[in-house]
Amino acid sequence: MLIVKKFGGSSVADKERIFNVAKRCIEDYSKGHDIVVVLSAMGKSTDELIAKAKDMNPNAPKREMDMLLTTGEQVSVALMAMAMDVLGVPAVSLNAFQVAMHTTSAYMNSRLKRIDSERIRNELEARKIVIITGFQGINKFDDYTTLGRGGSDTTAVALAAALNADACEIYTDVEGVYTADPRVVPNARKMKEITYDEMLELATLGAKVLHNRSVELAKKYGVQLVVRSSLNTAEGTIVKEDVKVEKMLVSGVAADKNTARISLIGLKDEPGIAFKIFNLLAKKNINVDIILQSIGRDNTKDISFTVAQDAVDEAIMVLEDNKNSITAQKIDVNKKVAKVSVVGAGMMSNAGVAAKMFEALFDCGVNIHMISTSEIRVTVLINEEFVDKATRAVHDAFMLEE
Repeated sequence: MLIVKKFGGSSVADKERIFNVAKRCIEDYSKGHDIVVVLSAMGKSTDELIAKAKDMNPNAPKREMDMLLTTGEQVSVALMAMAMDVLGVPAVSLNAFQVAMHTTSAYMNSRLKRIDSERIRNELEARKIVIITGFQGINKFDDYTTLGRGGSDTTAVALAAALNADACEIYTDVEGVYTADPRVVPNARKMKEITYDEMLELATLGAKVLHNRSVELAKKYGVQLVVRSSLNTAEGTIVKEDVKVEKMLVSGVAADKNTARISLIGLKDEPGIAFKIFNLLAKKNINVDIILQSIGRDNTKDISFTVAQDAVDEAIMVLEDNKNSITAQKIDVNKKVAKVSVVGAGMMSNAGVAAKMFEALFDCGVNIHMISTSEIRVTVLINEEFVDKATRAVHDAFMLEE
């Protein structure tokens, strides 16, 4: 069997945990399996690198940010190879250049295009454990790129697809995928299995267990994922196309504080204005989530939408520079907001999910600013200060009745 194992930053935060991961990998290697390990940077080292960059230059070029941030994973893979060597097992660490992992050219948010697997296969044939940097790639200019925060999950799934791996295991500091963040909702339950679509929605909406693009890739290439703890041997959660159990009305509740609302006030109420606005943002690779347009009045309209916190300053700069062409009288920003979402494939055949969610928010005194829905989710935008209270209330409204 060929097994791809991905370990997050908390799993390799210090010497003790690195040796713990090394021993877990060697256990499967000793059974005759081929092992490919994908690692994130140690502990909070990526955050520390970002802080150093901001101290040096608050508006550092994205290319240089990627040059800096990719060093974090190179440290962890090299130390892991050293640990395995001490334990008497041959291992080799490889970075994005050595593999090579080709990406688009969008610094700090690139997408994987293809992976050259020859070097990996040669090392596996030599019976080495192959340890690869997550989160990073190289573009057509031979520059380092990064895949966005959490991108090591995507690296692991892409490698599993490229190598036709038999299993792809994502190890984290929790025991699987829960109905909500167990650190916020103490009575959250671990799920045995969840569909790709449900997991993709949860990941996109703030659940920090998996990177959303990793779930997209897994669904596209049929890579079955297992999310499990690196700290114990408990069975995890399987992410796959179909689940055996009858679908619950709601599978999970997600919260996302990494969001900001931008409102464009007094736009001309005429064709093409929305296109101009969102085309400007798309050219800068700024993703927009919830969008709300008001009913036109006095030949004007308002458009509000949400973006990630780390994109809001660039979005405002682009919109301010084009304020006249998009006809905005005023641009308003609120960074003190958060999203709370319910997700579940069972919602497609059940009415009243939104009403139950809104009732739970009403009961705990939380006001709703914006609403967005799809076939399997309902998302609301609320004040950030109430997000934990709202998450617990909504979770209890659905999960305590299951």
